[in-house]
Amino acid sequence: MPADTLAPACQVSQGSADPMRAIRVAMVMAHLSQKSGGVFEAVRGLAPALDARAGMELGVYGLAHPAPAHDMLRQCGVATEAFPVRGPASFGYAPGLGKALRRARADLVHVHGLWMYPSVAAMGWSGRGMPYVVTPHGMLDRWALANRRWKKRLAGLIFETRHLRGAACLHALCISELAAIRDAGLRNPVCVIPNGVELDTALSVAPPPLWRARIPGRAAILLFLGRIAPQKGIPDLLLGFVRYLKGSTGGSTVPKWQLVIAGWGEDAYRTNLQRLATELGLDPVVHFVGPQFGEEKQRSFAAADAFVLPSISEGLPIAVLEAWAACLPVLMTPRCNLPIGFEQGAALQIEPEPGSIAEGLRKLASLTPAQRRRIGERGATLVAERFSWPNAAESMEAVYRWMLGRGDRPDTVDLA
Repeated sequence: MPADTLAPACQVSQGSADPMRAIRVAMVMAHLSQKSGGVFEAVRGLAPALDARAGMELGVYGLAHPAPAHDMLRQCGVATEAFPVRGPASFGYAPGLGKALRRARADLVHVHGLWMYPSVAAMGWSGRGMPYVVTPHGMLDRWALANRRWKKRLAGLIFETRHLRGAACLHALCISELAAIRDAGLRNPVCVIPNGVELDTALSVAPPPLWRARIPGRAAILLFLGRIAPQKGIPDLLLGFVRYLKGSTGGSTVPKWQLVIAGWGEDAYRTNLQRLATELGLDPVVHFVGPQFGEEKQRSFAAADAFVLPSISEGLPIAVLEAWAACLPVLMTPRCNLPIGFEQGAALQIEPEPGSIAEGLRKLASLTPAQRRRIGERGATLVAERFSWPNAAESMEAVYRWMLGRGDRPDTVDLA
């Protein structure tokens, strides 16, 4: 069914008093594409898990993209609509989105991400006094605010500050994001609910990815998979990899570990990274393999021996959870906001600078395959126990019910 069959905002105040009626949620994000990275993956995981719950009806609204992925949600039974963008893609003005939300029969709107037209559309929908929740996805982190600062200051003045302050609840993915939200001066209620991931038992038998043929069969593979962007710390990863190789190859022409960088991003930035790798003499051992989605992503995790995320800024990275689900040991920074990985021995800690990354790589290389496997298994246990989408959906539904006056305030909600 089309997403706008979800229920008229003008009728919600009459129907929402019925505690037995399903809660109708319009979930809104920017581009409905896997190239939206972790935001899309979060919506793709959370929306079907919520829609599957007995007391929920959910539709997803977003912006059209040349590489669309809204069919992935429809295949899960989630009503989804993508609207064409007029003008700059960076803002995403889509008048059809605003109109669809205003006629949607929703009890509340859940916005994923900041700084684009969906924020404006949500405020237009809520003009009748309707509640909405906002998930910033790490976009209020100090580094994220400093990146392209003037554009975000302008967006804040025009619409985003008002959008955030008007939210009935904000959604943080972790405790450090709650702190970032408070540091931004926001005093709204904030729920703290982590992302989830699916445990895919087929990973261990997946055929090799296409890129595997490029790499010597006896080499161990360190995988980076995600959006290729400045906050991911890839230049430091390349510099750290050089330091590691200089201290460990012992003159061998084929080092044991090779680095695979899988992902998507702006062409100019990716080209600069490839140029840096060439200047550092890394072309034989560093491989840029492009985006990996769907089965190819599963195959990439299955082919890897370890995963690395040297991020400077994150919300809560689904890529780390996916690596743990694939039983991979992880090298990551504290800024990935998963300290439980260090506490439970599922990850090696690195800082986002070359020396620390090199030292982390030396520790990784010193482990036997059995030791690496045990670290990865601890990660898989964490995912199964703490980071499932059904658990996230149960917690989010409780927040929705509280927002609508249908339930008590959940323990996940912080009041400033």
